[in-house]
Amino acid sequence: MRALPRQNRTPRPLDAARLDELALAYVARFAASAAKLESYLKRKLGERGWAGEGEPDIAALVARFVRAGYVDDAAFAQARAGSLRRRGYGERRIGQALSAAGIAEDLRGAVRAGEAEQRRAALTFAKRRRLGPFGPPVDRAEREKQLAAMLRAGHRLDHARALVQARDSDAAQGWAADCEAAED
Repeated sequence: MRALPRQNRTPRPLDAARLDELALAYVARFAASAAKLESYLKRKLGERGWAGEGEPDIAALVARFVRAGYVDDAAFAQARAGSLRRRGYGERRIGQALSAAGIAEDLRGAVRAGEAEQRRAALTFAKRRRLGPFGPPVDRAEREKQLAAMLRAGHRLDHARALVQARDSDAAQGWAADCEAAED
């Protein structure tokens, strides 16, 4: 049995109730910042149009969701930064991701990692990507590529060099642990 082709039909324009439903469904499904929710709602309005009374007040809808606790930029920033850090990304890359999500500079500053966390993230990235002592021996040109990969991932140059040029995995792990011992 053959499936019938789907007809292209234009979606119904949004009204206040449907816009509210869309916003609620979005924050229920995705972790979102206030800026991401606002962007989503504007995009949906652009796609479907408006059939409600007057002009839609997206800012008021987003503010209502923030007051209700459905959207929390601080919690979003903390969760996103932690997730990226656990995957091995550096502070510069994390800051870029939070900025793209519309997180304010003061909140981005509040979730910045200390030296020990930054070193652990760099070590995680090197292990995951098999860089430096965690991969096969490489020549100088390949080492430069590995260094560039760590810089693209947002790590500081001194951290990237320390890991890429580490003589073995024990030295790399010791480099990360040195900072943790100093902070205790």
